Amino acid sequence: MITVIVSALASFFVALIVTPLMIKFLYKVGIVGIDQHKKNKPVISSSGGICVTIGVLVGLLTFIGLETFITGFSSNVVDLLAIISSVLIVTLVGIFDDLNIVSKKVVTKNIKDIRVGLPQWAKPLLTLPAAVPLMVISAGSSQVNLPLIGLIDMGIFYPLFLIPIGVVGASNAINMLGGFNGLEAGMGIVYMFGIGLFALITQNQIAILFLVTAATLLAFIKFNWFPAKILPGDSLTYLLGAILAAGVIVGNMERLGIIIMIPFFIELFLKARSKFNASSLGRVGKDGTIENVYDRKVYSLTHIVMNIGRFTEKQITVIFISIEALFVLLGFSLYLF
Repeated sequence: MITVIVSALASFFVALIVTPLMIKFLYKVGIVGIDQHKKNKPVISSSGGICVTIGVLVGLLTFIGLETFITGFSSNVVDLLAIISSVLIVTLVGIFDDLNIVSKKVVTKNIKDIRVGLPQWAKPLLTLPAAVPLMVISAGSSQVNLPLIGLIDMGIFYPLFLIPIGVVGASNAINMLGGFNGLEAGMGIVYMFGIGLFALITQNQIAILFLVTAATLLAFIKFNWFPAKILPGDSLTYLLGAILAAGVIVGNMERLGIIIMIPFFIELFLKARSKFNASSLGRVGKDGTIENVYDRKVYSLTHIVMNIGRFTEKQITVIFISIEALFVLLGFSLYLF
């Protein structure tokens, strides 16, 4: 338990120190984005996932070092090293996406941006290699406990098909929902801490992965909360998806992972209705609230919230953090009671 606490603290303080330094560096080298839900549309640093990746890696490597020194090399260390490999691969894809910046503004449905990003079809293909380290170590168990179905033995299909589907699906699904100050990091804190606490209660060794990530996000959100000084970028959303998928696979918590991911799966379905051309973003009204740019059509969960009432950016972020907290509690109740 001491090693978990020390590792989480290391992640928190490293992210707290690194993030403001990276804000200056990223802005200087031109890795920036438009903060869309501000009237003056400020250009600020982007690709905050790099800061979170650094914090998570420091925490995990601290834990591996302490555990190896105290108890010796174990299978848990092998699992964490494989997860680190997956995380680095998928974060690299996110950074490439964030780096795809153009010199003129792109306008889509009244939403101005200064970067194009990778083609939608390329993202699943590029995140697929992140599953390889987990496949190599035969991560997890082929016996999967699914909601409403129960225990199923997937056999050889688990490492060959379900692990790649899990990593690619989670990475791209979490990437679909965002664009509001603090939303991605805030929801991430909730589900990472929630599943980490569950793993800790059930004495699952993978708890360290989720708790270290939650601690890092807690430091990062200080700079990403309204009004943000840095945007998360796809490097963060891909990172969170890969960590969530890898953690529930290695920890054999697929059912809990699926329940926690329900809002993102719904978002994936809604985006598919627009052939992935729609955005979660809105436009800023005269009163500072965020309006749906799609004439009350729904291509995102954020559009539903915008259609229900007049909410500011901060209020929309709090709503989605609360929604995610409800799904975490639902997962807990189905598992523990």
